Amino acid sequence: MPRVNGDEPKIEIFKPFGEAFELMKKILFQPFDFKKWLVIGFVAWLANLAGGGGGFNYQYDRREHVQKLNETISQIPQPVLITGICVLICLVLALVLVVAWLRARGGFMFTDCIVKNRGAVAAPWREFRTEGNSYFLFSLVVGLALFVFAVLLSVPVILLLVKSRYYFFIHRDQLNIYLISAIVAWVFVMLLLVFVWSLIANFMTPVMYRRRCRAYEAFRAVTKLIAANPGEILLYWLFLIVLGLASALVACVVTCATCCITAIPYVGTVILLPVFVLLRSFSLLFIRQFGPDYDVWANFMPPEFLPILLSLPSTPATSAPQLNLPPEPPPRPSI
Repeated sequence: MPRVNGDEPKIEIFKPFGEAFELMKKILFQPFDFKKWLVIGFVAWLANLAGGGGGFNYQYDRREHVQKLNETISQIPQPVLITGICVLICLVLALVLVVAWLRARGGFMFTDCIVKNRGAVAAPWREFRTEGNSYFLFSLVVGLALFVFAVLLSVPVILLLVKSRYYFFIHRDQLNIYLISAIVAWVFVMLLLVFVWSLIANFMTPVMYRRRCRAYEAFRAVTKLIAANPGEILLYWLFLIVLGLASALVACVVTCATCCITAIPYVGTVILLPVFVLLRSFSLLFIRQFGPDYDVWANFMPPEFLPILLSLPSTPATSAPQLNLPPEPPPRPSI
């Protein structure tokens, strides 16, 4: 990472969060535009599809429900049942792919709305089509790789259980220890991999937005950035987890206060839009500190953002350049 005058850049956590809060107020409330709010809310909803939501457990007789379902399935001819299951699996996979594609495209649209302080759908959808599709395909490959790795990681545990089923049947008390240890290890490894990928993916969209590059190029840039600054990135991610927990608490309170209206898709995103804008702005402002190559406002900055983002990121303060002023006229002789 380039240095200026040999000095290390000062990477902060609370300063970009304060700037993100001011940026959120400027985008959503100064001035308040309901139409702009709805448009940005729709884009934020696209960017967070399948990213979370409220759920409610309704009380019902589960045994009776399962029994009726089994009786209904048993009456269906086997060829029809197999065909129906295959069709259902294909539909579910297609739906998952469509949602992932919309989310990838929406991430760039949401970033553009924050960077340019506008509520737009069509323009960023067309402008960042290449980057959005590249990010979708790359994330799809990563998801498949994680799935294959999870299956391969579980194979030794399954083989151990199959080959030693008689031993485990006799020593049932030890079965719990071995099984729980294997499951805990498997969950730990998978959570670690998901954590690493989430950390990298969190910065890939800003890098691709700034450099207009492909996903694999952004992946390499982000991994180098994390390897060069592990401490700062870890502190940022821990702080982001705290913000996520606080946001979840706020969402629960708002959901209860609005009689669960917030649980409705898109409506909830619009109501909680300040939270979404704040979190995304914080990520953009944090990575901005690492230099112009990571600054999404390097090419364009709305005039209303100048009081907040005027200082150059990741560079030490320098003295103002001296101007070559004309020499002052000689003083007049006193009479």
